[in-house]
Amino acid sequence: MSTTTTSSTRAGVSADPRTGSGFRGVRRAAWLVNALFWSAFAVLEAMNHGWLAGGLAFAFLIVPDLAFLVGLDAAPRMAKGQLPPRAVPYYNAMHRAVVPLALMVLYTFGPFPAWPPLFAALCGWFAHISYDRAFGYGLRTKEGFQRD
Repeated sequence: MSTTTTSSTRAGVSADPRTGSGFRGVRRAAWLVNALFWSAFAVLEAMNHGWLAGGLAFAFLIVPDLAFLVGLDAAPRMAKGQLPPRAVPYYNAMHRAVVPLALMVLYTFGPFPAWPPLFAALCGWFAHISYDRAFGYGLRTKEGFQRD
């Protein structure tokens, strides 16, 4: 007579369904759809409001990764894939989705005059963050490594 036990935490299978590979794939696909939407919205803003809106959208599609430059002098001493710890707060601040989203809400409902190039820049920034999440890049630990 043999007893077999089943466990949801067997060899590499996570007990939490939100961290399984299936959910991770769905989450990445959702981030990719989000990225494509905000990219298209940025292009629409550029077409409707001219080169300044397009230029700012493109610039903010790139600017969040310039946080890497903060710790450039320490880069040769870092492990592969590690961001210098001094650059981590800047990198994480530029890669939190809530920041451009909150600014979009503030822009939309706030008492400020409308300036479409600003909204286009926010679209580009949110698209950048969404592409990063879709391709598996997220926030960093305080030591500079990718979070899971």
